Amino acid sequence: MRGEPLDAETIVSATEEVLRRHGPEKATVVDVARLLGVSHGSVYRHFPSKVALREAVIRRWLDRVRDELTEAIAEPGLTQPERLRRLLTTMFAAKWAKARVDPELFATFRVLAIEHSAESSAHVDFLLAQVRAVVADGIASGEFAAGEPDVIARAVLGATSRFHDPKHAEDWRSTEIEADAEAVIELLLRGLRSRSDT
Repeated sequence: MRGEPLDAETIVSATEEVLRRHGPEKATVVDVARLLGVSHGSVYRHFPSKVALREAVIRRWLDRVRDELTEAIAEPGLTQPERLRRLLTTMFAAKWAKARVDPELFATFRVLAIEHSAESSAHVDFLLAQVRAVVADGIASGEFAAGEPDVIARAVLGATSRFHDPKHAEDWRSTEIEADAEAVIELLLRGLRSRSDT
């Protein structure tokens, strides 16, 4: 039996390992408890259901992505085009890395993201808010042409979905993916720039 105290983070980490090994269809709370050397009741004391535990797994992964994105655009002195480029390239790289380095767990995240659509929707809302803020700052500074930031943010995410939406994960294996992403970003930035900049 386990000697050290059990906390939610330890349980979520163990759940990731179980999901990696067994996939979302076969992984159970009993498997998580067995890996931790505790009873399944100990796991349920922290997470009231299997659904809550899976939500915690997807939330932790998405929180890590959010932290990376927030940090990527926080550097002082960046122009708004530089911030938008950095936001997009960081978003793409985070998804690509997870898909390439840990494909089993990434496949599980894809399933969980569909099952827990509220978490996925909240993540998309976060992405839209990040893009919208950069676009609004770019319009205010005169670096981007006038426009409606909400509409532009949705267009940017839609135009780049091939590079960040897990539905397109098979495309991310292409040797051309980075060049394709850079070409789309450059095209978007040219379209967004203030006419006085061109």
